[in-house]
Amino acid sequence: MTKIAYYIIIVFFVSATGIAQNTQSAEGKQGHVNNNKFKQLYDEFATPNMFRTGSGAPGPEYYQQQADYKMDLEIDDVNARLSGFETITYTNNSPDDLKYLWVQLDQNMRAKDSKTPLIQGSGFREATTASRFTKAYLDEPFDGGFNIESVTHVNGDALEHMIYRTMMRVELPKILKSGEQFSFSIKWWYNINDHVKDGGRSGYEYFEENDNRIYVMAQFYPRMAVYNDVEGWQNSQFWGRDEFALPFGNFDVNITVPADHILDGTGVLVNRKEVFTKDMMKRFEKAKKSYKEPVLIVTQAEAEATEKTKSNKKKTWKLSAKNVRDFGFATSRKFIWDMMAVKIGNKDVMAVSLYSKEGNPLWGDWSTKTVASTLRSYSRMTFDYPYHKAISVHAPMGMEYPMICYNFGRPDKDGNYSDRIRYGMMGVIIHEVGHNFFPMIVNSDERQWTWMDEGLNTFVQYVAQQDFSEWYPDALAPGDTEFPHRRGPAAKIVPYMGGNQDFIAPIMTKGLNTYQFGNNAYGKPATALNILRETVMGRDLFDYAFREYAQRWMFKHPTPEDFFRTMEDASSFDLDWYWRGWFYTTDWVDIAVKDVKKYYLSSKPNAYGKRIANRFNLDPNKLVYIVEEGSEDFEESMRDKSPLDGSPTLKEYLMDNFTPEQRKKIKDPKYFYSITFAKPGGLVMPIIVEYTYADGTKKREKYPAQIWRLNDKEISRTIASEKEIVNIIIDPDLETADVDTSNNSWPKKTEGNNFDKFKEKVKG
Repeated sequence: MTKIAYYIIIVFFVSATGIAQNTQSAEGKQGHVNNNKFKQLYDEFATPNMFRTGSGAPGPEYYQQQADYKMDLEIDDVNARLSGFETITYTNNSPDDLKYLWVQLDQNMRAKDSKTPLIQGSGFREATTASRFTKAYLDEPFDGGFNIESVTHVNGDALEHMIYRTMMRVELPKILKSGEQFSFSIKWWYNINDHVKDGGRSGYEYFEENDNRIYVMAQFYPRMAVYNDVEGWQNSQFWGRDEFALPFGNFDVNITVPADHILDGTGVLVNRKEVFTKDMMKRFEKAKKSYKEPVLIVTQAEAEATEKTKSNKKKTWKLSAKNVRDFGFATSRKFIWDMMAVKIGNKDVMAVSLYSKEGNPLWGDWSTKTVASTLRSYSRMTFDYPYHKAISVHAPMGMEYPMICYNFGRPDKDGNYSDRIRYGMMGVIIHEVGHNFFPMIVNSDERQWTWMDEGLNTFVQYVAQQDFSEWYPDALAPGDTEFPHRRGPAAKIVPYMGGNQDFIAPIMTKGLNTYQFGNNAYGKPATALNILRETVMGRDLFDYAFREYAQRWMFKHPTPEDFFRTMEDASSFDLDWYWRGWFYTTDWVDIAVKDVKKYYLSSKPNAYGKRIANRFNLDPNKLVYIVEEGSEDFEESMRDKSPLDGSPTLKEYLMDNFTPEQRKKIKDPKYFYSITFAKPGGLVMPIIVEYTYADGTKKREKYPAQIWRLNDKEISRTIASEKEIVNIIIDPDLETADVDTSNNSWPKKTEGNNFDKFKEKVKG
């Protein structure tokens, strides 16, 4: 037999199943729309232009507006009220002429006439607690909306303006042309909400035992909306869930509070020597040189003494921030304050914590160290943290702003806490500090694309938590080998993706309109990126592309397309199939071993071989015959002998076709298998297979996702093996989020595996 003839036969054997699956008569058929899972995303993506390129990078004409703020603020601690006066200087860097400006009034979500409560469906409970009944039917709603006292030109002239719920349109006295600036002032006040009782992303926590409050302030000032090349003004209303889209700018903020308060916030404290005592200054200088342990700037004893007496005097803290998109601050006479330095690149950054005695000893032990660890991990994955500090503030919620974030986690009154409480506090600190990178610096539109900040951040949080386990092994509970992860590992998202499709929305859905916000905005995108990094692309390719995205878009406004395009551009990896499946649909992963057939070589011609010989004018006595175990041909050719004894070797067939030196390198497989993989789930994914042989050895094989490109339902692979295969398992390490592992094995398992038991445990 010639080499050509031999390879013809082998090719026919290997590809026969695929040809049969994908060939159909065209008679009576019409053409169809391309719904292939590997169809490129051109229909979904905007056309590249001078503002945003096809590579995912900012274009040569990319622009962004700038909004600079000068503010004077005062907190009335007796009445829990904030008053402010701000001057905004708005720079029109766009090529467009602007007739008016849009300003966000997010606190109006708490106004008495707010429409937010009216968009929520509510059922009537025939039995409930007294407090819930009172809040639902008896209490007057809290009035926490902005009271706008004036909107004026800097020359004092009143500006025409219109307030519609959480947005205010300010009419310009003349057209603001490209390259021009306009300055105007707003005077306002509002009642600060008790965010423990009434909820919210900012407000105060009240401590009745000593009549004190901790204020964590944000969304407290009228803020400019974003104007960009994608949609013009981003003036979507704030209903309470979707967060914010904000332009970058410079802030100079003077905050007047009771003289015995401790305060920190976004920006450099420019009058430190005026507001610090001499002892505090000495401790601060020491903290700047401490890289292993935090240094107390205000001790617990000092904080406890201060909270027992109230000063009638006032003190003004002055903060200045450059190139930030927002501003937040925290103030209280209850604060303990500690700091330490962390080396990021070639500079030192201060990791900072503010917390009350109610947070100790947990916060004193771990908050600032967690901040430092987070800055190191995120900088490694993206870019060196550019600001001079990162603050973690103790509050019963989690929320983020440039250089400052608010985090939960509190011991009981005796100072005791469980591992769960400690892990929870560390996890939320990592997450909220991480938001400095997404979206405070890589400034995506949270109002439209929640996943671009929450999902990307949750993914990097997962990486940072693994780093934390390595850097601080003493933080792990006995028996734990790594930080416990709520989101990120593939197995964690299975109950959601395999759940009721009536209550699942694609990731590419506005956050307000999702059914399961946490899974949709945090869990699924984080898992998708983790699988992309670990299973599809590999860490080297993924990490390079991810850093490229972060560095391209730091201090800019990326869209989802910019992210998708950059990840492909920087990696050479075509991922349109992945983005479409994971982000644009609610399909799930389910890959199965449908069928396994075993074959042996035979020296006896069979019917198929005779047809091939006749078609290609070959000698039927010199063909390689392969017969399926249990078939009629098998029984005929192997009569009265075992398959291996009756099966000729390939070397016997090939003696005449290769040199002696070549024959030494030829393998001599005894077993041939045809394995059919099915895909009941809609998501295209690589097929990860573990083969176990009769001698106990194992082999892993990963078939790229493109194996499904011509048949979305099932595909067959043939294997020539020198050893007998006794077991086949798909996704042995549970790294693809396969929702049904009962069909992942051959022979099929009769008893549920560990993953099935996990699924049963979390059911419901």
